[in-house]
Amino acid sequence: MGEANDPVVPLRVAMVGNPNVGKTSLFNRMCGVRAKTANFPGSTVEARVGAAVVGGIELELVDLPGVYAVDLDLPESKLCRDCLAGRLDGCMPDALLVVIDATNLARGLRLFKSVASAARPVAVALTMTDLAQARGLSIDPERLAVALGVPCVASNGRAGSGIEQLAAALRDAREVSPQVLAASLSPGWVDETAASIVGGPNSIGSETDRWTDRLDSAFTHPLLGAIVFISAMALVFFAIFRLAELPMELIEGAASMLGGWVAATMPEGAVSDLLVNGVIGGVAGTVVFLPQICLLFFLLALLEDTGYLARAAFVMDRLMCRFGLPGQAFVPLLSSHACALPGIMSARLIPDPKDRLATILVAPFMSCSARVGVYVLLVSILFPNSPFLAGLAFAGCYALGAIAALLTAVLFRRTILKGKSRPMVLELPPYRLPSLRSALLTTYDRGLVFLKNAGSVILAICILMWWLSAYPKAATPEEALALEARAQTVAAQVESAPDDAAKETLAAEADTLAAEAEVLAARAQQQFSFAGRLGNAVEPVFAPLGLDERLTVAVLTSFLAREVFRSTVTVLVGSGDSDDDTRVADELRGATRADGSPLFDAATSASLLVFFVLAMQCLPTLAVTRRETGSWKWPAVQFAWMSAVAYIAAFATHLLVQSFGGAA
Repeated sequence: MGEANDPVVPLRVAMVGNPNVGKTSLFNRMCGVRAKTANFPGSTVEARVGAAVVGGIELELVDLPGVYAVDLDLPESKLCRDCLAGRLDGCMPDALLVVIDATNLARGLRLFKSVASAARPVAVALTMTDLAQARGLSIDPERLAVALGVPCVASNGRAGSGIEQLAAALRDAREVSPQVLAASLSPGWVDETAASIVGGPNSIGSETDRWTDRLDSAFTHPLLGAIVFISAMALVFFAIFRLAELPMELIEGAASMLGGWVAATMPEGAVSDLLVNGVIGGVAGTVVFLPQICLLFFLLALLEDTGYLARAAFVMDRLMCRFGLPGQAFVPLLSSHACALPGIMSARLIPDPKDRLATILVAPFMSCSARVGVYVLLVSILFPNSPFLAGLAFAGCYALGAIAALLTAVLFRRTILKGKSRPMVLELPPYRLPSLRSALLTTYDRGLVFLKNAGSVILAICILMWWLSAYPKAATPEEALALEARAQTVAAQVESAPDDAAKETLAAEADTLAAEAEVLAARAQQQFSFAGRLGNAVEPVFAPLGLDERLTVAVLTSFLAREVFRSTVTVLVGSGDSDDDTRVADELRGATRADGSPLFDAATSASLLVFFVLAMQCLPTLAVTRRETGSWKWPAVQFAWMSAVAYIAAFATHLLVQSFGGAA
């Protein structure tokens, strides 16, 4: 009876395959949202681990990085070797799943040959069979299973076909027989086995290949390819603005209703003020931009799934080599658009140390998802009634960061990191329809990571900023008391007014007087608070950029995490109580300085936008740079250089916009 109640131990399976063979699609199909990124101790490359229950079989899948062979002198190959040998802590596989592309059977067999001697049960997943059929190729999985001596299943992660059969094959997986191992030692084994399995007419010159060649000639053309890439990115950013409007409004409305309910339910005091203005107003001010972040991830995942982004990498390689960056830097820099942390860590794949260091130093210039909220806020203030100009400015932020990264790279490679870049060898995946399921899973995964990483930091800083702005309590100014008294006097006259028109006039006057009194009291509290004192002390440094003490405090806190700027401004300016019909950007656009001038005039908004594009405002990124370089010297160089570039560029932007009448 004890055995019947014992927990079922899932079958741990390591998934191995060449790049672009559909291995991750299988992983996503089987694991869904039950997956996470793993950093194994002693390894330099990330893998993904997920749980799956398929056909009643419990599996724990380890999605290893794509490799061409496990015996190569590359970090991803070393990770695969360590995993197959059981040298990774907590990752001793019970079975191996070798994923083979049916359109390139010989290459897959070479990988199978390199893992066959791992003394582990093996099963084979044959993918891309639909593409093989479109090219006139026929591959019988049963014949392949006989030739290899292990179970083989035709599977499609996109369509979900063959998944249950694949799980059964993993359950029945077995070690490669000594006969197959002995035969695989022959240098003619791969080609002979592939020739005996593959049938059908020759695919060379097929209509599919002709269309592929035509598309490649356009997408990889030096000029036309660059135009296509820029146009595609511009459309992506324009879609972010247009499609995210409704969910943003819903989030704002929900936050406003929640804040109003809390304010009406709880008695007035510090706790109510903390919850409404510190927690709800601050956190909701960042969560409201989650739709843009998810849309960005979703659209980029679709583009990657079509095979287009690999062509974009080919086009960008020509450009980056001229700036002293290696072709392999495209992937880390592209990853940095989501977050600089995985971008910097993925630079481990760059073989040359100086190439790798240059990529690490410039990766934070690429606009990450944490900056999206700030971009949207400031761009919305600058262009409230023009989605086209807003989208253009949004795309310009990404372009500015990329240009700064390239110029910094060429400067560093010619001074402190002299050396020649190595050319990139890139395999172009086939064109195919994107998988909506995979794109949604990717969006869910990255959006959840953003919320987890930002949520705790934002909540803590929002509470801190509320405390700094709420204490110590300042006495109400005499002018504010006088306005309050006048408001009460006028309000008392409403009931005795001769007609409804007079009542409305008196009520409106009372409301105006009360609002003016609140503004004066809030301004006095802000100046007397710890936040106001800190801002006043540092304001002279940022005054040339158009910042007052409140914006100075917001910028200083954003060095802990960029996305905190939005929440801090919400708390300090007091714009956290927006209703369903009023955007936070509209409220901030109406905020004023001590002299009554707009707080977010065009010059200040543009200056802040440029500053956030270029500044190093992420302490975790500096910590990862320290870990990857093994010294605090390079994070210090990174921080000092990016801060200097950001300040100078923001100062020049402020002067330029002011010269065109951009300040109120």
